[in-house]
Amino acid sequence: MNIEEEIKKCVIYSKQIKQYDPEPFYVEYFFNKYINSINNIINGIFEEANIDFGLFITEKVTQNKFNEKVNIKKDVNGLKFSQWFSLKYEKEHKNSYSNFMNKICQFKNRNKSLPEIKIMIRAIERYKNDFNQEIKIDLKNKKIISRQLLDIEIKRQTPMFLKIINAKRYEKDEPKVTNKKIISSAFVNLENDTDVEIMYLCQIYIPVIRRLIDESRNKIKELINCK
Repeated sequence: MNIEEEIKKCVIYSKQIKQYDPEPFYVEYFFNKYINSINNIINGIFEEANIDFGLFITEKVTQNKFNEKVNIKKDVNGLKFSQWFSLKYEKEHKNSYSNFMNKICQFKNRNKSLPEIKIMIRAIERYKNDFNQEIKIDLKNKKIISRQLLDIEIKRQTPMFLKIINAKRYEKDEPKVTNKKIISSAFVNLENDTDVEIMYLCQIYIPVIRRLIDESRNKIKELINCK
């Protein structure tokens, strides 16, 4: 597993999601690939740890397989690394967006698919707890049949969207949104949680996974040098 290649893939997939946004078919396609790379990176961290700690796991390496091996071999440093990683992972995913990405990854691992993707409109300039409004149009094989029809539906729903979001903006003393400052984007919702914009989620999660890689490698070196 080449972790650096997987990180590069994540960057590429996030750019492709941005390029095709809000087209549900292509956003879902590249989001699936993005999540596969995230899972590969997590397993890749433990593949590197397997080699560095000399555990000689020959099957596909996961954290669970890693834990089984360190317990069999009574490898103290290997166990310390796995415990450290679990705490580090939990800390990195306390942020609402990171936590949502973790939930999406777990959902996909269980169901082999993603939740339904929605087309929504949002303010171009984001503020916390802004209102996003779903735009429902006919799709063919999850593809937008006509961009013109989407634009017509957005125009039809814009007045209500502006009324709701600007009421919140007024209360918070935030800048008013005009019809020239809204955009359509692909969102996903998980188990009645908050709707989250996929493009934004993928962009802000890359630094999180990068930190996990870098700090995991540093921790492995630290434990090996303590022998």
